[in-house]
Amino acid sequence: MSGRITSWRAALRIARRDAVRAKGRSLLVLSMIAVPILGVSALDLTLRSAELSTVEQLERTVGAADARLSGSGNGGEPLYQNPTDTNEHMPPGGYEDGSFTSGPSDVAGGIPAGAKSVTDTTGAAKFRTENGIARGEVRELKATDPLTDGLLTLLDGRFARSSGEVAVTAHFLEDSGLGIGSALRIPDFDREYRIVGSYELPGNLKADQVVALPGDLVAPLQKAMDAQGLPGPGASTSYLVDVPGARGFTWNMVKEANEGGALVTSRAVHLNPPADSQVPLFQEPSYQDWGSSAADDAAAVAVLATIVGLAILEICLLAGPAFAVGARRSRRQLGLVGANGGDRRHIRAIVLSGGLVIGLAAAVVGTVLGLGLTFALRPLLEDTIGKRFGSFDVRPLELLAIGGLAVLTGLLAAVVPAITASRQTVLASLTGRRGVRRANRVLPVVGTIAFALGASLALYGSTMTSSPMVVAGGSALAELGVVALTPTLVGLFGRAGRWLPLSPRLALRDAVRNRGRTAPAVAAVLAAVAGTVAVATYQASSDAQARAEYTAQLPAGASYLLSQEGGGRKVPALREAVSETFPVAVRADVDRLVVGNRNCEDHSEAKGCGVAELIVPKANECPLYTEEAQKFTPEENRRLSKDWRCEDSGPSAQSEVFVGDDKLLKVLGIEDEGAARALREGRPVVLDRRLAQDGRMSLRIIADSAAYYDAMEKAGEDVDVDTLPGATVRTFSAHVTERSVQNWGVKVIMPEQAVARAADSGLMTASYGAYFTTEATPTGAQTQKVEGAIDRLGTEASLYTERGFTERPDIVLLALALFAGVITIGAAGIATGLAQADAEADLRTLAAVGAPPRVRRTLSGFQCGVVALMGVVLGSAAGVLPAIGLRLSDRRAQQEFVDRAMNEGWGGDFTAPYVPVVIPWETLGILLIAVPLGATLLAAVVTRSQSALVRRDA
Repeated sequence: MSGRITSWRAALRIARRDAVRAKGRSLLVLSMIAVPILGVSALDLTLRSAELSTVEQLERTVGAADARLSGSGNGGEPLYQNPTDTNEHMPPGGYEDGSFTSGPSDVAGGIPAGAKSVTDTTGAAKFRTENGIARGEVRELKATDPLTDGLLTLLDGRFARSSGEVAVTAHFLEDSGLGIGSALRIPDFDREYRIVGSYELPGNLKADQVVALPGDLVAPLQKAMDAQGLPGPGASTSYLVDVPGARGFTWNMVKEANEGGALVTSRAVHLNPPADSQVPLFQEPSYQDWGSSAADDAAAVAVLATIVGLAILEICLLAGPAFAVGARRSRRQLGLVGANGGDRRHIRAIVLSGGLVIGLAAAVVGTVLGLGLTFALRPLLEDTIGKRFGSFDVRPLELLAIGGLAVLTGLLAAVVPAITASRQTVLASLTGRRGVRRANRVLPVVGTIAFALGASLALYGSTMTSSPMVVAGGSALAELGVVALTPTLVGLFGRAGRWLPLSPRLALRDAVRNRGRTAPAVAAVLAAVAGTVAVATYQASSDAQARAEYTAQLPAGASYLLSQEGGGRKVPALREAVSETFPVAVRADVDRLVVGNRNCEDHSEAKGCGVAELIVPKANECPLYTEEAQKFTPEENRRLSKDWRCEDSGPSAQSEVFVGDDKLLKVLGIEDEGAARALREGRPVVLDRRLAQDGRMSLRIIADSAAYYDAMEKAGEDVDVDTLPGATVRTFSAHVTERSVQNWGVKVIMPEQAVARAADSGLMTASYGAYFTTEATPTGAQTQKVEGAIDRLGTEASLYTERGFTERPDIVLLALALFAGVITIGAAGIATGLAQADAEADLRTLAAVGAPPRVRRTLSGFQCGVVALMGVVLGSAAGVLPAIGLRLSDRRAQQEFVDRAMNEGWGGDFTAPYVPVVIPWETLGILLIAVPLGATLLAAVVTRSQSALVRRDA
């Protein structure tokens, strides 16, 4: 035993000295292992730091207080709440009786006796800026009180200390053009405030908010708006509460506050939740724990499992060729060991010791660089997702496990080179001859079987089950099969050499001839690229699904400005304000339908105000939204969900009828010459075909809506509403657009001639606003300028610009994509550098026969480029497989949810889930072009023009 320990000690000493002596080779091998460790450790640190702990989340919600009490809006009636989620609450008995009380809750009554409290009031308002008017949030909070610590982060200046002072968020300052010391004004409010500081909300870096002392902004603003008959800030107040004693705001206190309709976020309850048996909400029969969907959870687990598996595979593939080449570079030293009496066991120990030494060094270097990279990229990631991370969460056990993986990988990767080196004869080791090896005929067969089995398993998991782990396992097995097939695939690439110029042809033939060196390097790049492509494909598919689920109000870039105030008297001036400010291409003026009085707003039940309702013919009503829907079988539900009558839940009143001309069709992007001709001829255009039957549409015109609805309520459900007093039905000959036309919330366009024909029923028009198409999307400054014009005109108007779907970066996918990219670039560069180091003898031969420096540089560059190109091509194909499998697994899980809704007769829309699979061609193009080209240029630049003279050993 003592002799074995002594031999291992000597082997470790030899390995350490060899690593120090051959610094360049050791650094190369170390980098091959350290790069994946860097990526995995940085990913771990980023996700852990971004994941807020319960204490950190409470700090952003309740500050330093024991609890936050807020109203539920149920009129002070008792309620039950979830201990850790105030969004889940209901009155005792649920909502089964159909009753719901609304009104302010007795929030202050829930504060225990002797407790200290701080009010936190929020509302909304408009502010004057350098460009015009901007909308934001107003807040009253004594931000200097110790109970508020953690809610706001002061960046510059200070918080308000006296009346007339405010602090604003940094994003508001940037967007408004104001600064610390500037005056802040609110339209229709004669007070002026001075900005004394800027801050940020840790959970929302993009917020536009103004904070003042309690009673100094919201209450005076509300009073001023009430005096002018204008809408106020709509404020709501919550309380930060500090309870004497160490127990904090207990669960019993929470239940007492619930008795008055108050919702409580308690620090003590979050840190130590009560048992489910002690929560009244969980005992309610009508309560359902919706939580997160199984599909979302499965997707998250699958993505993490797949990427972690690919990262481990990447480490193994990178380390293997590194030690193989390293052992060959040390073959003379190993031969000397054999010549001096060392046996195979000693040679294996030396090579394995090299793996241990390099693995330990790689673990330390990779972890330290991962810490530095995470710290450096943290601000960028926080700004991208719009949230601050929590503490820099370093978990030593996880980092030790990642580092241990590097050490273990170093040992395992050195096993095969150790065995190979020990089998070489002393003469072959000293002379440097590699001998002639026949191609392995078993490995391609094993690789083909593994690929076929893995692909079949992934296909089965994505189509026959909803388990993402089956998909991940099958994808990993298929990728291992591709790795095993790499030598054969490299040979197939070699056939393209006949069509290449001299230098790339030599490089490709060298790569094919030395497959033992090329294949592992290609496999290393393959694994790195596969991870990047898998993440990019899954993220692109998820973004496509979110984009498809996004409901746009207008075609991209289009805008509208609508106002009902004062019968539309200020509308012409508003239209001109937009035309002068926005880069308008087409302007479509629109009016709205009114009955009896132009000053009436939609759905108004004021005296003398009527309403015009769109009528859906009985034959066109969707059966899924009738009382008969509960009786339908799953097959009937599935069939009816595809019925054209069920495309929408139903139209509202005249708010979806616009009076205009064919310009409105252009703004809405509707190309229908028949519709344009119908408008010119004075016939309405129906954009929702459910409203039309036999080319005709109908309006129910009600002269006095208040009296009509009272009569309908008294008459009961079976009465024919058209026979009630005050109701007149008018039918119009209409043009019905194609089914594929998107109506953008505009169900009917009526020309003025059609309205005039129904004037005897009290139907008339009032100026409403305009729709616009613009040559470029309006900027924030232009929007603020139009808002300023609305304010100067002293009216209220709705201004909206369709900016399209905005991606919301997910920190998990963002971090995975970023660090997978780091691994890809690093692996490609280091793997190709490894191939160059192993081919140094060929480069010296070129120099010896008189090849100019240009040929040496070109050949070296193409050698690296060939390896990178083959790895990227194979990796792109391998990376798409797991992403497609996971998306299909998501689709199946979501389809199972829809099928359950059909089978159990939940009612509603049973549309099949849209879970697309999108290939990120742009990312693939960058990988296929940038990585090989970058590797080629980098290798050519760093290659020396002249080879150093080397003494030939005897």
